[in-house]
Amino acid sequence: MSEAVRELGEKAALLDAADELAKVRDRFVLEDDVVYLDGNSLGALPRGVSRRLADVVEREWGRLRIRSWDESGWWTAPERVGDRIAPLIGAAPGQVVVGDSTSVNVFKALVAAVRLAGEGRDEILVDAATFPTDGYIAASAARLTGCTLRAVDASAMAAQAGPRTAVALVNHVDYRTGRLGDLPGTTRALHEAGALAVWDLCHSAGALPVAVDADGVDMAVGCTYKYLNGGPGAPAYLYIRRDLQPRFDSPLPGWNSHTDPFAMRPGYEAADGVVRGRVGTPEILSLLALDAALEVWDGVRIEQVRAKSLALTDFFLECVTRLVQPGRVASVTPAEHALRGSQVSLRCERAGEVMGALVERGVVGDFRPPDVLRFGFTPLYTRFVDALHASRVLADVAAGAE
Repeated sequence: MSEAVRELGEKAALLDAADELAKVRDRFVLEDDVVYLDGNSLGALPRGVSRRLADVVEREWGRLRIRSWDESGWWTAPERVGDRIAPLIGAAPGQVVVGDSTSVNVFKALVAAVRLAGEGRDEILVDAATFPTDGYIAASAARLTGCTLRAVDASAMAAQAGPRTAVALVNHVDYRTGRLGDLPGTTRALHEAGALAVWDLCHSAGALPVAVDADGVDMAVGCTYKYLNGGPGAPAYLYIRRDLQPRFDSPLPGWNSHTDPFAMRPGYEAADGVVRGRVGTPEILSLLALDAALEVWDGVRIEQVRAKSLALTDFFLECVTRLVQPGRVASVTPAEHALRGSQVSLRCERAGEVMGALVERGVVGDFRPPDVLRFGFTPLYTRFVDALHASRVLADVAAGAE
């Protein structure tokens, strides 16, 4: 193994030396003795967040208090921060609003999509391998709207849509395997069937290029605490395509989306634009922490991120193949670049124990029952030497696992 390690170490050093994003790593709080490969669950802390939050708490809240809704821009923060996220998912300004959780935004999008679909469309399709919450919410939305819910494989979603289909909820990247779905092709096929497309971008936004405008996506949702590094509990976002906004009928018509919220009228009248996606009072502290976190993207092109992501995951798979004893692990992540997100999932016996041992030795990933190890590669701060070190520790741990 020593010769393989030497060769892989030389390759890692060359790749790190050529890394266009190397300096971006300094924008994060990271430990030298820990390899953090769980950014697909919770991104690392950007350095500017602590300073920003201190100012928000001590000055904007502590001294300005209620005046900050106007003077500090709190009231318009959901749309302002949404416009910062928009380029990362290929959206023009004015189509992304930040607030609530991913689950709440999935609910808003699905019910609104059914209402947009019109008469005779009484079926919701959902990715059979979806993240459980998406499935729970889809089932609730179906009950509320009188629709039938049908779970189908993501690869068959386009073919399964028919004259009764109102909307399909599809995951862009499978959270277990890291498989990347065909967003443009599936969206196009759904539209040809007369259905709308709602995409879950939780595991793709900030990790690879997304083009919701160019690909005609109707609505999309995503969290901000993974590759966008917004912090635990950071608010999610909702994308509503511009031409659909005048007809977006939210099932949660809160006062924040009212055309005149401070008039306190008993009747609801929706505001114009993406503001219709708002519900209640914005989560100001976490929202402004996210605003600061998004500064790490200044000067970064998503194409650079994707190129490094693929190189990192290729290199990690090579390291695992050469260093881990045959038969100990098997990749369930597609080798083909066009089908891969920014994580590597390995099937492994006693995966929970193996991941526990990895964490104890400073390699932080996670696992999904019953037997999947997940390693998320965040190109803004993950290095090639990190991938090599993680694979060496994995080789040692796997060799000792009985």
